[in-house]
Amino acid sequence: MDIAITSGGSPKKTVKSKSGKPFKNAWAVLLLIILAALFIFPILVVFLNSFKTKFSIMGRPFELPTAETFAGLDNYITGIKSADIPAAFGRSLFITAGSVAALVLFTSMTAWYIVRSDSPLCKGIYSLFTFSMIVPFQMVMYTMTYVVTKIGLNNPIGIIFVYLGFGAGLSVFMLAGFVKSVPYELEEAAQIDGCNPIQTFFGIVMPILRPTAVTVAILNAMWIWNDYLLPYLILGTGNKTLPVAIQIAMQGAYGSVNWGGFMAMLVLAILPIIIFYLIGQKYIIEGVIAGAVKG
Repeated sequence: MDIAITSGGSPKKTVKSKSGKPFKNAWAVLLLIILAALFIFPILVVFLNSFKTKFSIMGRPFELPTAETFAGLDNYITGIKSADIPAAFGRSLFITAGSVAALVLFTSMTAWYIVRSDSPLCKGIYSLFTFSMIVPFQMVMYTMTYVVTKIGLNNPIGIIFVYLGFGAGLSVFMLAGFVKSVPYELEEAAQIDGCNPIQTFFGIVMPILRPTAVTVAILNAMWIWNDYLLPYLILGTGNKTLPVAIQIAMQGAYGSVNWGGFMAMLVLAILPIIIFYLIGQKYIIEGVIAGAVKG
C-alpha cells in the first residue's frame, strides 16, 4: 500500500495490484483437491464394492451398486462369521494399544535422557536409533523370527516388545528433536522446588511433549494396526490379528477370493484407525514440524 498526496494536501491511499496471487491460490487449491481425490478414491471404491456381489466386483469394480449387484449387508455378515472378526479385532486392539503405549512412554524418556545427558555414549546411542530407520525389515525378518521364537516372545504380549524395538528409531528421532526446544530453565526450576527426575519428566517435560507424543502415537498406531507381515511371521495363524484373519478367511481354494467379504472386512478394519486419526490429526503437523525442524 502506498500513500500519495493530492492537490488538496490530503493523503490518498493507493493499493498495488496483486493480480498473480489469486491465481496462485487457485492452483494450490486445485492441486490439493486433486491429491485429496487420489487418496479418497481407493477407499471409496472399497466401500462401494463392500455392498456388491462377488461377480459384479470382479467384472465391474468401479460401477455404483445397482438393483442387480446390490448385496446389502450380506458381505459384512459373511465376513464377520468366517473371519472370526471379534477375536481378531480384540487381539489387534490389545497389541496396538500396548505397543503404542510402550513406544510413547519409553521412547519419550529415552529421548529426554539422550538430549539432556549430551555425553559421547548417548550421542552414539542416538546415532544407532537413527540408523535403525534405514534398515529394511526384510533384511532382518528371518533372523528376528528365529530369535523371537527362541526367547518365547511369539505371543500377543511378546510381540509388543518386538514393535517397541522396530518403532523406537523414528519415535526417538522425533521426540529428541522436540526435547531440544524445551527450555532447560523449566527443569532447573522444578529441581529447585525439590522434584526428582521422574517428577520433573512427568510433571514438566511430558505435558510439553504432548503434540509430538500424539503424533508418534498416531503414526505407530496406523503402522501396527495395519501390519500384516510381522504378526504373520511371529504369531502365525494361532493368534491371528485382524489383517491376517481377513486374508486367511477370504482366501478360498485354488486361489479363489471372496471379494465381497474381503471388501467388507477391509471397511471394518480401517474404520478404527480413521477415527483415531481424525481425533488426533491436529497434532500431526505441529508434532512433525517440531520434531524435524527444531531438531
